[in-house]
Amino acid sequence: MNGLTRLQHCSVPMPEGQNDKARRFYGDLLGLVEIEPPATLDRTRLVWFKLGGNGDELHVFAQDGFEPNAPGQHFCVEVADVEAVRRDLEAKGVEIGSQPVIHNRPRFIIHDPFKNRIEITQILGPYNEADNDSQGE
Repeated sequence: MNGLTRLQHCSVPMPEGQNDKARRFYGDLLGLVEIEPPATLDRTRLVWFKLGGNGDELHVFAQDGFEPNAPGQHFCVEVADVEAVRRDLEAKGVEIGSQPVIHNRPRFIIHDPFKNRIEITQILGPYNEADNDSQGE
C-alpha cells in the first residue's frame, strides 16, 4: 500500500473575475457550503466549497487564459437520490445530459457556467455485478 487514502479535493478552472458566478452555481444552485481558502493564497482568485461530510472539497480557481477543459474531463459527485437531484436541477433550469448506462450507477451530466463537466451519480451496488451475472448464464 502506498499510503494514498482518498481524494481530498478537486479543482476546476474559471475565467478571471467570475467568483460570484461560481458562488451562484456551486453554492446557490448545487447547495455546497463555501469555505474560506487559506490566507496564504490569493482569495480573490479562489472560491472553495465543502463537498460532503468527509472533509472533501471543491476548489474553483481563476485561470489566466482560461479555456474549457477537454470534453471528457470531469469530476463526479455521489448523491443519495439521483432522480430527486435531477428533478431539482431541471426545475432550476439546469440542462441535463445523458451518459452511457452503467449497472447500479444511475447518472447524468451537467456543466457549470464555465463549461466544466460534472457527473452526478447514485451508487446502488457493484457496477460489475451485471458482468458477473452474465458470465454465469
